[in-house]
Amino acid sequence: MADLLDTFNRKINYIRISITDRCNLRCRYCMPAHGIDLIPHDHILRFEEIIRLVRVFAESGISKVRLTGGEPLVRKGLVDLIRSLSHIAGIHDLSLTTNGVLLEPFAEPLFSAGLKRVNISLDSLRPERFRYITRRDCFDQVWTGIEKSLRIGFHPVKINVVAMRDFNDDEILPLARLTLDHPLHVRFIEYMPAGNGQPWRLDDVLTISQIKDVIEALGPLSVDDTQDRSGPAAVYRLEGAKGRIGFISPVSCHFCESCNRLRLTSDGKLRPCLFSDEEIDLRQPLRNGCDDARLRDLLELALQKKPRGHMVNTHLFKKCQRNMSSIGG
Repeated sequence: MADLLDTFNRKINYIRISITDRCNLRCRYCMPAHGIDLIPHDHILRFEEIIRLVRVFAESGISKVRLTGGEPLVRKGLVDLIRSLSHIAGIHDLSLTTNGVLLEPFAEPLFSAGLKRVNISLDSLRPERFRYITRRDCFDQVWTGIEKSLRIGFHPVKINVVAMRDFNDDEILPLARLTLDHPLHVRFIEYMPAGNGQPWRLDDVLTISQIKDVIEALGPLSVDDTQDRSGPAAVYRLEGAKGRIGFISPVSCHFCESCNRLRLTSDGKLRPCLFSDEEIDLRQPLRNGCDDARLRDLLELALQKKPRGHMVNTHLFKKCQRNMSSIGG
């Protein structure tokens, strides 16, 4: 099978699929306390439509799929979707991003259905601060879900931390220390302008360089050459650590030249870039009875429209109009 290449000769083999824009948290940097206007149910892609799209995309060269939201665990039937996707020829990496609130009871069924990797969003280890950030009192459920995921064999279990100045910057060391005693991958992500919550300001961004400086109080960081380099994270380890530390720098140091992904929104729009409002509608062609060849043509169109890079942290940047929960976090 020939590689899927965009117009800048980047190999595209990864798609992130938002299966719902619903979420059971109200994180301050993502959405207001009252939530956001939700997409009508009949506009959300049905699972059989997602399965068909993934099958066609896999035949074209997509090999990695990540399910996101919103919060994917709030959508009924997720385990059955995972089971179906795990049996599609050509899909070698199937993963899930979750806020972890519902993970503990779902971990075993998801693992048995074929899910092998999970990312959990967690910006604080302090229950009271977690409650402040998310506007929900459920830190214990999230931590129990993390422990359960490690126990039943998910690997790797990744913790995604949005690092912000004067928000959780005093927890960089405690979060990094998790990797010393647990086989967790803790990934620090620069605060991006991609939500409908509090206004994004460059002054709130804690850069990866600044985060590294803090972590090196624990000891020198060495590059982990054993990790897959196709993703956006630069992966390091502390000496003797069971886990790894990842750094994702969409603001201070763009990684667009190696971007290998597309995004499918919960209402069936294929997005070539997270920070662009360019979208290609797949839902309507699907529901109008298009054939697989037409879907492949639309995939090729997305590759042609994929930009060289985004403009975050430049004077040309324009914030995308969609909330992250419908794009796919």
